[in-house]
Amino acid sequence: MNSADDPISASRGKLLGLAYRMLGSLADAEDVLQDAYLRYAGADRSAVRSTEAYLVTIVTRLCIDRLKSARVKREIYVGPWLPEPVFDADQISPDAAVEMADDLSFALMLTLERLSASERAAFLLHDVFDTPFSEIAAMLGKSEAACRQLAARSRKAVRTDRPSRSASESQHRELLSGFVEAMASGDENRLRVLLAEDAIAVSDGGGVKQAALKPIYGADKVTRFFTGLGRKSVRLGVKVDLVASEINGLPGLLVYFDGVMDQTISIDVRDDCIAAIYAVRNPEKLKALPASASFH
Repeated sequence: MNSADDPISASRGKLLGLAYRMLGSLADAEDVLQDAYLRYAGADRSAVRSTEAYLVTIVTRLCIDRLKSARVKREIYVGPWLPEPVFDADQISPDAAVEMADDLSFALMLTLERLSASERAAFLLHDVFDTPFSEIAAMLGKSEAACRQLAARSRKAVRTDRPSRSASESQHRELLSGFVEAMASGDENRLRVLLAEDAIAVSDGGGVKQAALKPIYGADKVTRFFTGLGRKSVRLGVKVDLVASEINGLPGLLVYFDGVMDQTISIDVRDDCIAAIYAVRNPEKLKALPASASFH
């Protein structure tokens, strides 16, 4: 399709970024944009003052509708749910010079997951996409005062739950590298010192791949879990390839077992320690990745 004939092309990054942050799935976000295009194609264009504002409204409402069914699916999801990893953060840039515009971290995404659909929409539209509350009110069918309250509640939750982003990229990579080396060697002491006391590990297998069915809390338990996995792979003779990548805008790893894509690993850093480890093993969320380690 010629970009001139596609009303979404000019605002694609913003629209896709909004839908991904709302839904936690890039595949679902792409579906929403396709639905938005079809809605726009069938609309009365004479009533549309701003194509972008109209499309943002459609995308927001479509996402809210999808979240209603998503909550039902989450209730029967096997084990912890993690967002679909994103490997090209630039493609979902909001083009807004606000504090959280470049934050795609799993910590933020999981905080958004705990908000209601309306809270999520009001917060993202205002704090990430710099949309005026007058426009948000029209999109959500609520008063401006109500939208301000929704955004304020969400902002408070995000500030409480989201780790500080004080670590530099080099510090982040250094901690990630140390984690990998300690896990591979099975050295519990080496891994333990890298972790915050209240560290958490979350693995998402979606009921398809083996994964911990509940989050693992505390540095000692997280240490034993990952060093145990490292020793097990050595015992079984599994060849592990680790490929450095960027996951949701932060340093992460693609993990291949015997040359086959198995999982992604990313971390959150707080006070120079690893505060959280996220492993996505659900194959449905890894389809965008090279299936074989031979690509590098």
